[in-house]
Amino acid sequence: LRAGELHGTEIGGDLVVRMIDEFPAFAVAAALAEGQTTVRDALELRHKESDRITMLCQELQAVGADVTETADGFVIYGKPLLTGGTINPHRDHRLAMSLAVAGLRSVNGITVQGAEIINESFPSFAQNLSELGAAISV
Repeated sequence: LRAGELHGTEIGGDLVVRMIDEFPAFAVAAALAEGQTTVRDALELRHKESDRITMLCQELQAVGADVTETADGFVIYGKPLLTGGTINPHRDHRLAMSLAVAGLRSVNGITVQGAEIINESFPSFAQNLSELGAAISV
């Protein structure tokens, strides 16, 4: 394992099914990668804790990402930094954690409304990020 630049990619088909729950984190990485990332064949994302395609696109746009929603996925044009802002994770703990991490690569930071939803799956999330050097407050 070594550090390197993130580059956009295209995913669909069987790979989508295997990473359904990882899409919020994947989308944040894509928003900060160089180039275009396209996700297709992801209709199942519309039937999770929330319509994860719509919510993910809306919240990423709210913090400055260049995202376009499609019928079965999304297209993201990466950039080095997001602007930051306030997001609503729509009671989806994966979305809340992923967008909180996106705040580490933003100009103004990201405020997660209803961040307590993170405690459902990762009660020590904020503490762990803080121990890694992130400026995070709860």
